Amino acid sequence: MRLWSLHPKYLDRQGLVALWREALLAQAVLRDETRGYRRHPQLDRFRACSTPLAAMTEYLKVVHAEAQARGYTFDKGKIRPAGKAVALSVTAGQIGYEWTHLMKKLRARSPETHRKWSAIDAPIPHPLFRLRAGAVEPWERAGKTRERD
Repeated sequence: MRLWSLHPKYLDRQGLVALWREALLAQAVLRDETRGYRRHPQLDRFRACSTPLAAMTEYLKVVHAEAQARGYTFDKGKIRPAGKAVALSVTAGQIGYEWTHLMKKLRARSPETHRKWSAIDAPIPHPLFRLRAGAVEPWERAGKTRERD
């Protein structure tokens, strides 16, 4: 599971579809509607906030808006309302780590998308997140396991 801290505009088609699917799974996990992925470290930052379900709702709304802007038909009805969300924070180190990770994926999978974004030095985060100084987030599995996202 990869719940990107980066703005979803940077994702290629495959990445955006995967993000939608995985964020819906995360929503189900936070709602205690599934047994899988309950201990996934990507969910720690949502669980740590005062309104985890509302934060996931806001996260999904942005992904849905990006899909709509591209002409995709993601089912907005799958986003379960959950109150007012607070902004979450993400470190500059995490954004940098994810950017490097994404650019490697795009280079191999979507060269055209890679070319479109390769000159970006400071990618923006998903609008749910507020950027702060710091290293890679402690929940990130960087170097610990092989990523499959």
